[in-house]
Amino acid sequence: MADTAPPLPREKRRTRRKQADEPAPPPGPALAAPHRLTLGQRLKRDRVMLLLTLPGLLYFIVFHYVPLLGYVVAFQDYQPYLGYMHSVWVGFANFTAAFSELAFWSATFNTLEIALVQLVFFFPVPIALALLLNSIASDRIRRFVQSVVYLPHFIGWVIIVSIFQQILGGAGVLPDFLGSMGLPRYDMMSDPDAFPWLLTLQVAWKDAGWGTIIILAALLNIDRQQYEAAAIDGAGPRRRLWHVTLPGIAPVLILLLILNLGQILSVGFEQILLQRDAVGPDAGEVLDTYVYYHGIKDNDWGVAAAVGLVKAVIGTALVLGANKFAHRLGHEGVYRGADR
Repeated sequence: MADTAPPLPREKRRTRRKQADEPAPPPGPALAAPHRLTLGQRLKRDRVMLLLTLPGLLYFIVFHYVPLLGYVVAFQDYQPYLGYMHSVWVGFANFTAAFSELAFWSATFNTLEIALVQLVFFFPVPIALALLLNSIASDRIRRFVQSVVYLPHFIGWVIIVSIFQQILGGAGVLPDFLGSMGLPRYDMMSDPDAFPWLLTLQVAWKDAGWGTIIILAALLNIDRQQYEAAAIDGAGPRRRLWHVTLPGIAPVLILLLILNLGQILSVGFEQILLQRDAVGPDAGEVLDTYVYYHGIKDNDWGVAAAVGLVKAVIGTALVLGANKFAHRLGHEGVYRGADR
């Protein structure tokens, strides 16, 4: 005999009959349009975060944006005792004077050469160091190694140049060792051809450890389950590095690369100024030292300001162009466009 369902209680039968007699509600929109907050509402909602960012905003306004008004000197025959208001307006004469000097183009070539060498050979160093630190299993050993590689960042350039002078200079350890072996003594500190490589070596020793901080933070944001899934699928360490680690930190690497492109014409004023005389102006003059010697020592304020303005415009153009290219590759870059 087939099983029969027990009869429903009288209240439930009335409820179902009532629901069946009621008309169906009219169809509404699939998704309700999100409520768009006004500017005042967003400011009120984020007032605490805005107050936290206020000191940093004031810093950039006072020390970065207000000084931009000083670029008016690039269009004047500026005299400090006359000031901005009374100095003679010369238009683009300062730019013409700078572009007509052979020293300017020599400094530009040296700057680009040093910047490209550092971009190609120094930029990957913090990435490789961060990957090595991330692979250390022991937390105690990792923290010790991190402390050791961070330390040179806090040493001034005067001390670092002195250390390299004691090792690679004419009376340093390396030339003495070569001489004791019967080989020609080599003074790398005064070799113009080796100057870009010497600067890159110094920057790598000083800032490689410090540059790993952001990359290590990006590595911590990668989901560990992705590594487990890749290992289950049979991926070895190299394939996990190529298919999980590098894609996970790619947005951060692109961001750092774009920021480095914006600073491509600034390759370290203090570091190069300390070693410029050892290799001569032909190899050691860069745009930063060119501005210093023309603006401070020769009192040619207009030409110095014109070169500084050219640097700023080129750096801004490189950042905007690289950021746009990053958008085309599907990455956010430094900032997101209005259409993203």
